[in-house]
Amino acid sequence: MNKNMIQALRWENGALVLLDQTKLPAEETYLTCRDYRAVGEAIRRLAVRGAPAIGVAAAFGAVLGAREIAARGGDLPKELPAVFDRLRATRPTAVNLFWALEQMERVARRHEKEEAPVVVSTMEKEALRLYREDKESNRRLGEYGAELLSDGMSILTICNAGALATVAFGTALAVIRRAVAGGKKIFVVACETRPLLQGARLTTWELVREKIPVTLITDNAAGYVMQKGLVQAVITGADRIAANGDVVNKIGTYTLAVLARRHGLPFYVAAPFSTVDTALPDGSHIPIEERAENEVSCWQGRRLAPAGVEVLNPAFDLTPARLVTAVITDRGIVRNGGWEKLGIPADGADCRKGGDSEKNG
Repeated sequence: MNKNMIQALRWENGALVLLDQTKLPAEETYLTCRDYRAVGEAIRRLAVRGAPAIGVAAAFGAVLGAREIAARGGDLPKELPAVFDRLRATRPTAVNLFWALEQMERVARRHEKEEAPVVVSTMEKEALRLYREDKESNRRLGEYGAELLSDGMSILTICNAGALATVAFGTALAVIRRAVAGGKKIFVVACETRPLLQGARLTTWELVREKIPVTLITDNAAGYVMQKGLVQAVITGADRIAANGDVVNKIGTYTLAVLARRHGLPFYVAAPFSTVDTALPDGSHIPIEERAENEVSCWQGRRLAPAGVEVLNPAFDLTPARLVTAVITDRGIVRNGGWEKLGIPADGADCRKGGDSEKNG
């Protein structure tokens, strides 16, 4: 895979550096976050986005919060919970956010009786572990998924599930990148992804940079390209997957799944196992984030809809497991919520639940 791939985030000189995705593709602007509030705000306003990237960014945010408390001689065990709560409140749907913060909390509690600098250092090591783990997860996921793609295929995708949504190669786009690196000719059809145009702004930007052929379509052209035989499969990312295989992802994903079923196309979901919430029996328990009305009614500060019109702006939708051909994870390919095939107990009680930096590396 391309070693020069863009980085959505990096830990540099004790600060979290984020590529501000709200400015792409016009500007490559980086934000330097030196406190957890700045990290939280960057997550909230989508400067950093994508479930895996959000999780890792929040982990480094927790480190910054702990360091701030320690620097002023505060009580870490007493004050850290407020840092975690503030970071958790930024986005309600992506489970990676909560999962990563659970790992960080567990480490902080395990070392809470030690000196504050030791706690901060240990938390930093854990955040760096999560960073490395996500990169390796992207690589493995891509390798598993690439086996499902044939030379010459055209793949339809929505939103951005690429390097910008993770720390490295992406999820849905990792599959495509791996297939291309293996010598397969793969074409991509990218839905624009209203209202914030992540497909138009971000996915096409990544693929053009890497010279992977990509065609941009409006969201409501998806049925047309399937009807005309212009795509042979759909691959999306996920923000949360329930134990039964129900998938919550960017709004419009359910529509693609229904259309794919109607046209006899495989519908694949690519996500690391950290996106699977085995504590939830099905997708009806997953909260769907509602975003601001002006994301739909306005564009670049100009109002498009008449004043006073009601706006419904869910950021995600639920795709039932029965419409998902397979989930491509970093541990293998799963069909029909069969996580036990990966050696994972039905209750999800496995190594996903924790570990210091020396574990699960």
